[in-house]
Amino acid sequence: MKKYLLIFVFALATFLSTVVFYCTGFGEHIEHKAYDLMLKYKSHRSQKIDDIVIVAVDDETFQALDIQWPFPREYHAHLIRNLKKLGAKQIIFDIEFSEPYKKEADIDLGKAAAEHGNVIFAGKIYQTNDNNYLKTTTLPPISDIRSQSPIWGLVNMPSDSDGFVRKYALFQTINNDHYYSLALKSYSIIQNDTISIHNNTIKIDDKNLSLLGNNELLINYYGPAKFFKHFSYSSVIDDSAFVLPMEEFFEINDFYHLEDTNAFKDKIVLVGATVDELKDNFHTPVNNKNQLMAGVEIHANMLQMLLDKNYLTTVPKVFNYAFIFIIIILLSSFYYKLKPLSSLLYSLLFITLYIIIVFFLFTFKNYLLTILLLPTIILLLYLSYLVYHYVQENKEKKAIKKTFQHYMAPALVKELLKSPDKVKYGGSQQEVSVLFSDIRGFTTYSESHGVEDTVSMLREYLTEMVNTIIDNQGILDKFIGDAVMALFNTPVPIENHAYKACCCAMDMIESLRKLQRKWINEGKEIINIGIGVNTGTAVVGNLGSEQIFDYTAIGDTINLGARLESINKDYSTVNGIIISEFTLEYVKDLIKYEYLDEVIVKGKTKPIKIYQLIEILDRGNIKK
Repeated sequence: MKKYLLIFVFALATFLSTVVFYCTGFGEHIEHKAYDLMLKYKSHRSQKIDDIVIVAVDDETFQALDIQWPFPREYHAHLIRNLKKLGAKQIIFDIEFSEPYKKEADIDLGKAAAEHGNVIFAGKIYQTNDNNYLKTTTLPPISDIRSQSPIWGLVNMPSDSDGFVRKYALFQTINNDHYYSLALKSYSIIQNDTISIHNNTIKIDDKNLSLLGNNELLINYYGPAKFFKHFSYSSVIDDSAFVLPMEEFFEINDFYHLEDTNAFKDKIVLVGATVDELKDNFHTPVNNKNQLMAGVEIHANMLQMLLDKNYLTTVPKVFNYAFIFIIIILLSSFYYKLKPLSSLLYSLLFITLYIIIVFFLFTFKNYLLTILLLPTIILLLYLSYLVYHYVQENKEKKAIKKTFQHYMAPALVKELLKSPDKVKYGGSQQEVSVLFSDIRGFTTYSESHGVEDTVSMLREYLTEMVNTIIDNQGILDKFIGDAVMALFNTPVPIENHAYKACCCAMDMIESLRKLQRKWINEGKEIINIGIGVNTGTAVVGNLGSEQIFDYTAIGDTINLGARLESINKDYSTVNGIIISEFTLEYVKDLIKYEYLDEVIVKGKTKPIKIYQLIEILDRGNIKK
């Protein structure tokens, strides 16, 4: 028992300590960097994509236009009309128009968008603190624009604690209204798809996607900055009707070159700033050190990911942690037997194999497992056993014999680790099934046999009975001399506990019969037992003293179970098993039984119907 407890404790301790570490800022940073390396490699394998292009407000634009930001709204209206001539399928602005400029120009910008028919403007969600109350408000394009072209999406760009943008907020919810991001708004229009949002999932194209932080998805970046084809803003607006300052000396008119090359034909066009001065550039996992990516490119990556249905699937933490914990339990039991050098070699092998699996699933299948959690736990587990084996080798091992009561320890230890409150002094009302068994004529047997023979028989008999109880999901409550008390449905609830108790009783009789045949062959005297089974409510818990732990059950239900076993000798039964009418209510369709009598047991005034258990029906057809 000590061995299994040690294995479990080592596994649990290393698991919990490592999980806690990776919940800290430093641990999270390390995990992020491992993720960034995999994503950077994955993105470098991407092929160039022409579905989406960027119209960039870049250094070339500022040099060509020779004006300050923000640009006149007339420029943006002219841009939209030129993109319409160039055949752009959709135009998405990562530029906010949340404040009035000139009413006529604002209205004309809206009209230009309406003329195109598929323009998405930018808006934001912002939060203010009003008397310690966090107020969330929308900041959409101004009404003069929305009155002509009402479609807009959010450009809020969440980042992790280290300032890197790894996730994308698909929407924001205010007063049960959902406001879509630029990428999701664009996708819903292009695909003519209705997006369904429910709790922590979003349904896109009949596919339910689990969200991070209620509204985010990991961005499956296609490449570093400038992965998507870029065109300078000034080149698109530079037609014969628009005179750049430098064109006082010579004409350029880049627009017509773009028209000749079909650069924007049937393309989704995102318009946004890429110059550092406008502060719309961000750290991302796929860029080189100190290189930034413009926000408009991040929107483009997310939109392309939606269009390709190229989602990164994260395994839910509960399943991920459960899988890792099972692995660690197995490794813990494995390391318990190994010498330190062998453990080290296996640790390195397991870590390498896990990293390969994680890398393969992420790179080729878009599945993301925790990267460093399991390798760290394995190393910590190895170090823990290294210390343990070192200590054990310097201690004299002692063989400690356990009393038979310790057969109850596994269930109690597990319950203690799961819910320590359950083993505090005191109890609670629980429904249980109780089984009592007793050896008939044990006093006479012990008087006619030597101590050694009696103890040997008792040990062999009780060992079989306890194994049978455990096999039927019961727990051994206690030995009362030669009597056995077992409980079912505590401390861990089980299905069909009354049926399990009946199965246990029959199995105990069958185990005894095998022992009897063995004893007869050995020329030994055999014993017989009687069993009583009852079901009902009892007070269950730690009902011992402050010094001695005693997890048991008390009450009328337990007393009646003991009485049924006691009166068993007064009836001639097939198997020596009596069950109460209360147990029968649970199992009458699952067993073969026979009415015995209606008795008033000691301590009771109301008659109780009792039955003998003859046979268990086909167990294969009954849910255990």
